[in-house]
Amino acid sequence: MARSRSRLRRRLLLILLGSVLAVGAGFAGWVAYLDRVVTREFQGRLWSVPARVYAEPLELYAGAAVSGDDLEQELRRLHYRPGDPVAGPGLYRRRGGEFELHTRRVRFVDELRAPARLSVRTSADAIIGLAAADGGALPLFRLDPLLVGSVFPVHGEDRIVLAPGEVPILLRAAIKTIEDRRFDEHHGVDPKSILRASWANLRAGRITQGGSTLTQQLVKNYFLSDEQTFGRKLTEALMALRLEAHFSKDEILVAYVNEVYLGQDGERAVHGFGLGSQFYFGKPVDELDAAELALLVGIVKGPSYYDPHKHPDRARTRRNLVLRELADAHLLSAAEAVRAAQQPLLLRPHGGGYVPAFLDLVRRHLKRDYAEADLAAAGLAIYTTLDPRAQGAAERALTRGLRRLDAASRVKEVHLEGAVVIAEPQSGDVLAVVGGRDTGSEGFNRALDARRPIGSLVKPAVYLAALETGRYHAASLLEDAPLELKLGDGSIWAPQNFTRETYGSVPMVRALAESMNLATVRLGLDVGLARVADTLVQLGLEQRPVLNPSLLLGTVEMTPLEVVSVYASLANGGFRARLRAVRAVLDEHGEALKRFKMEVGAAASPPAVYALDRMLAQVTERGTGHGATARLPRGVVAPAKTGTSSDTRDSWFAGFTASHLAVVWVGYDDNRPTGLTGAAGAMPVWADAIASLRPASWEPAAPPEVDERWIEFSTGLATSPGCSADAVRLAVPRGTALPVKPGCAAAGESLVDKVKSWLQKTLN
Repeated sequence: MARSRSRLRRRLLLILLGSVLAVGAGFAGWVAYLDRVVTREFQGRLWSVPARVYAEPLELYAGAAVSGDDLEQELRRLHYRPGDPVAGPGLYRRRGGEFELHTRRVRFVDELRAPARLSVRTSADAIIGLAAADGGALPLFRLDPLLVGSVFPVHGEDRIVLAPGEVPILLRAAIKTIEDRRFDEHHGVDPKSILRASWANLRAGRITQGGSTLTQQLVKNYFLSDEQTFGRKLTEALMALRLEAHFSKDEILVAYVNEVYLGQDGERAVHGFGLGSQFYFGKPVDELDAAELALLVGIVKGPSYYDPHKHPDRARTRRNLVLRELADAHLLSAAEAVRAAQQPLLLRPHGGGYVPAFLDLVRRHLKRDYAEADLAAAGLAIYTTLDPRAQGAAERALTRGLRRLDAASRVKEVHLEGAVVIAEPQSGDVLAVVGGRDTGSEGFNRALDARRPIGSLVKPAVYLAALETGRYHAASLLEDAPLELKLGDGSIWAPQNFTRETYGSVPMVRALAESMNLATVRLGLDVGLARVADTLVQLGLEQRPVLNPSLLLGTVEMTPLEVVSVYASLANGGFRARLRAVRAVLDEHGEALKRFKMEVGAAASPPAVYALDRMLAQVTERGTGHGATARLPRGVVAPAKTGTSSDTRDSWFAGFTASHLAVVWVGYDDNRPTGLTGAAGAMPVWADAIASLRPASWEPAAPPEVDERWIEFSTGLATSPGCSADAVRLAVPRGTALPVKPGCAAAGESLVDKVKSWLQKTLN
């Protein structure tokens, strides 16, 4: 019996020992697994860093159309602050029209520029001089490229990764003081902190303190979830111990600086002090003062609870507590802490920099060459053609215009929508994209995806096709008379003018400027639908339209961006510049991966396009778009065209100066009638946007194949300004004989006109 019990005890001991060994082996295996996870995942710490998107930097040079107020607005957009430039980068001083700047270290497509000091002198409307800090002249200087967004944040996370040398000393010390005072002493887990926190929580009867070290916080953020279980806390502690066994304190601290969650920007999670500094203050982390740094460190405890935008009082109280702690730790003097605590929060306002519609265009361009994974995680830098001034002008013009139109509308249950695209005519660079009235939010991008009938915007293609035949010119007479066509299905198509009137025999320039439908249809039918469709494709339309007679009145559907592509060929003298939104892509080390060069090719006959543009200039002088002239700077010539689709469902305006091409669409998303013509809806938005950009007047040199002649707008007869108040200056093929207006036998080119024409042709 005793022997049996002895065997049983030995068996139980063996089972117990085996169990202990099995548990120990399992635990050791688990620790080994966690060790591998820590070393594999943390080694090199390649965070998913979304591609950063930058706008085109503003170039400063003598003669640039940048006033003192313009320059100061740009500096504030870049979050430069008034102050003594000697104190460091990011500061400027203004005295009237004179500026002193201390620019930041910044990377461009072609160089990494060190911080620099310079002075700029401005007049009421231009820059008149640049000089370096040593007094040497500067022919050209570029301001910082504005960061306007990120592409494809993974799981909503976004960050700017700081290298060890980019983390300010005060930030390192402040994080340890506030979050983990014994960081340099423990090995990943701090028993003293755990006991202290447990005792404080026990006395308070609730959770008031946490005992986690910085290393444990990093492990939780980097590897684990937020669930409050014993198993998760044990895993966290073990991983923290293994992390500290493999990596230095400095590596762990820098990783924490880049990983910590600091707030939410819509669907984007703001991680790390690099992005947190930009998000809350609009400047690099090395420019933070004590108050700003203390606020960021204080937010770590509860980014939602201490959100300074939503809860400024809580955030200020937390910031001031951090400042007192820093003073107690002798990281700040008592006087410095008091001064910092007296400062307002001085946050960067929400919005004002994010351009979702333009970023959408950038994404689509980049998809041709880059996988989404690279755009999401490889830390690329995308340098674009975006002009922040043009973007701001387009956004303001559309917002104000739609608000005004809604107020005057009888339709109260829905709001009008709109889109604006602005480009540089010669290069095809897209300067601004607005996809709807809610300019700062993601959503349906009408500039790129709203495919709507363009109405009379198609007419320049009809007239260009006619001019290129050689059988028509600006003074050719067209018949604006009733017309009926029998279609293939047996129905009768009987177009009408918008006014429901007919005008008889009219010169081509008047028919186009006043957008006469009947004259245009007759012209298009004579030229041929196929030729008109070919002209649209040559100008830049990607897909050839269906050959229906209604094509001649704009039933072809296009997006605002596609209209820009077509009109860019007209604005560029008959040469098609492929639209471009991205200039270059740089890798995380600043090396160029790809440069997107300007692509230009022949689209149409330059003499014919010049003649057409001269006619389009009459649209804003005396035609359907004449209201634009009053909104533009005095003397600015702007060829343009209004467009109104059937039943006034779509209001369009497209036009250009020497410096800007813009297209505006206004309408309802549900396609209901607006009651707005192109002149009443889209044209004021276009004119307000262009006027605020100080446009250069359209004044190209005439091609040698044309003569510029004065004709009477209403009759097409040759005349002169002294003989007819209705005289307009147009281009016709060289040697064209024109009938002369009775009583103006001496009409034709004046001596001054002849000298001008001779000089132009000689210089060409």
